[in-house]
Amino acid sequence: MKSKTGIIAVNFSAILFTLLFYKQATGVNLLIFEILYFCWLAVSRQVDFRNRNMLVFGSLLLLTALFTVITHSVFSYVIHYLALLVFVGILIYPEAKSLISITGISFLNIGGAQKKFLEHLSEYGIKGSRIASLFKRGMIFLFPVIIILAFIIIYRNSNPWFDGVVTNILKHIGNWINLIFKDFDFMIIVTFLIGLLISNILLLRWNNRKIIEKDSSAADTLERRKSGKQHHFKPNGLKNEYRAGVFLLSALNILILVMNVMDIYWVWFHFTWNGQYLKQFVHEGTYLLILSILISIFLILYYFRKNINFYSKNSLLKILSYLWLAQNTILALSVGIRNFWYIYYYALAYRRIGVIIFLVLTLFGLYSVFMKVLRRKSSFYLFRVNALAIYLVLVISSAINWDTLIARYNFSHADRSFLHLDYVASLSDEALPYLDHPLAELKRIDTVQKKNFPNEKVIYMKPDTYFSIIENRKVFFKKKWESKGIMSWNLPEYLAYKNMFGKPENSLGMLFLP
Repeated sequence: MKSKTGIIAVNFSAILFTLLFYKQATGVNLLIFEILYFCWLAVSRQVDFRNRNMLVFGSLLLLTALFTVITHSVFSYVIHYLALLVFVGILIYPEAKSLISITGISFLNIGGAQKKFLEHLSEYGIKGSRIASLFKRGMIFLFPVIIILAFIIIYRNSNPWFDGVVTNILKHIGNWINLIFKDFDFMIIVTFLIGLLISNILLLRWNNRKIIEKDSSAADTLERRKSGKQHHFKPNGLKNEYRAGVFLLSALNILILVMNVMDIYWVWFHFTWNGQYLKQFVHEGTYLLILSILISIFLILYYFRKNINFYSKNSLLKILSYLWLAQNTILALSVGIRNFWYIYYYALAYRRIGVIIFLVLTLFGLYSVFMKVLRRKSSFYLFRVNALAIYLVLVISSAINWDTLIARYNFSHADRSFLHLDYVASLSDEALPYLDHPLAELKRIDTVQKKNFPNEKVIYMKPDTYFSIIENRKVFFKKKWESKGIMSWNLPEYLAYKNMFGKPENSLGMLFLP
């Protein structure tokens, strides 16, 4: 993009950003901004619809943008910004093989794009003057100003009379600034500058040749490499490494077999709950799983890193590796069953949901390690497919409003599972309709809870306190929603307001839905 075109494009984008986000919460405005961004990319032919990476990751970006309006959770926004980061990386390097390379390029672009903007600015003159040149000259005085301010702070803290003089001067300067700019809203400048920084990242884009060269030269399949060194003795190094690997994996398979037999007997088929707290029961298994999986991946990467993949007598090592991976899979299922019992008796929470997501990724990770050994794949392949799997699982997870799901599940199972009122009271506003229960119902649930969980010694929130907190939150939410502009609209809060107070009377209630 030419310098003049780039400067015009980013300024127009920053103005559009200001119009959409000035004094607005994030909502439908984000979706509108990114749809217009896609339209610009299509019109300016910056999107190659024949490129699979652009189509796939562009579609996922728009999908996550839609999820931010549909679920409006912190998690959905985090995943969406990750998707945006990935898509910008694809625009910079469409032929990328690895999601890790794409993310690295895009991350470096955050700072590189700002530098590129200043370079374009220096090439774009207005009436013979050069804006960036004046800016650079002004930056010369930045360091002296910082030093002067530092000494002023030191002298103010060491001398009360000097502090009084400075305070008086600052007060007069503040009054003078307020008088001049009393009708000026600095927030609009802040919004524009944020929009400018984001627009630079999205439109100018700066690449990193080192990452591109490294990614382009990487391969999924291993190739046998012969050493150029001459050996004056029989090279037994490969055989010794093979024997060590067989010994180690044999011992580890025996150890994990004992663990799995005990888990299958006690956790799978003979688990009984006697009122004990299950947090340690689940988390210990999860930590063991993490450690076991990391060890298994490390061992496979180590022993199948080079020519042992092509060793003609490596069949026993492969069999032991497959058995090791299979037993890790059983261990993962055991942790899944532990987590099931934890949810059954203690309801849903973020960490318990996180364990489920982690187990899904773990099972895929074990499968990818199996394929590496079976098909002689490289470490690059292993990291590439697992990074993609993590990304896809996170995108799918962002489509679910977890707060609403937790609130609905925990209250509907309160006669069986432990209801932690302190926890559910902290869930987001979208879950308010499912957190709002009559005081009589809350007291009934509390009676059932005390009967089912007599061993709970921690003092939790009382029903009266919970009821008061939810009532106050409802009042605050009603005022907040009714004060929002149309650009801040989102589906979950709209439905929450409608369920609790009826159809909104302001413009927000007339947007998109009846």
